[in-house]
Amino acid sequence: MPSASPPTSAPQYWDRYRPHRGEGPQERPAAERFDWTGIPGNGPGAEVLGMPKRALDLGPAEGENAAFLARSGIEVVAVDFSAVQVARARGFWTDLPNLEFVHAEAGAFLDQEEREFDAVYSTWGAVWFTDPEELLPRVRRRLAADGVFAFSHREPEAGTYGAQRMGGKWLEGRETELTVRRWQHTADQWADLLKRHGFAEIDAQVLPNPEAGALGTLLVRAQA
Repeated sequence: MPSASPPTSAPQYWDRYRPHRGEGPQERPAAERFDWTGIPGNGPGAEVLGMPKRALDLGPAEGENAAFLARSGIEVVAVDFSAVQVARARGFWTDLPNLEFVHAEAGAFLDQEEREFDAVYSTWGAVWFTDPEELLPRVRRRLAADGVFAFSHREPEAGTYGAQRMGGKWLEGRETELTVRRWQHTADQWADLLKRHGFAEIDAQVLPNPEAGALGTLLVRAQA
């Protein structure tokens, strides 16, 4: 069981973000559909990525989306800087030979990796929690010609744009020096950022939440 003391680094925070769903062995996620929104059956699926032969998942958590793609014959590399998340995902998907989980920070992985990817994606993952000025040029260098870059994050509340300090179970009301930030923008702001970093064919839109009054999901797609 994880200690009740607050985490002192961002990877430690994400180690605890999705605790085990109980003691002992657990069923792996179904991974029956590619999910951008976190709401079952809401929004588009894997068709956003086109028809990649090799895909890179930045921040896969338990690996459902990566596994869905791998089951369809796509070679998938999934990178997460939480050791706990990576170990859990590897345990769930050991039967998929064309799915590789890597324990690394997204920017460091992109700096060291030599392979190109037909699709790079992130669903409420590393793109949301990494400075886009640092991440976008790295993603662009690893995308194949005409490759697709797509990501989603929660629709920002009005005025909460740019780097925002994140709250959470281990960050509020405790003695901790840890700050976790997420970078969130409007659809137009993301379009401007992506154009500046060499992306084209940009489509950024908010997918409404079926629950009245709840925030939707911002989905962004661009090409190299």
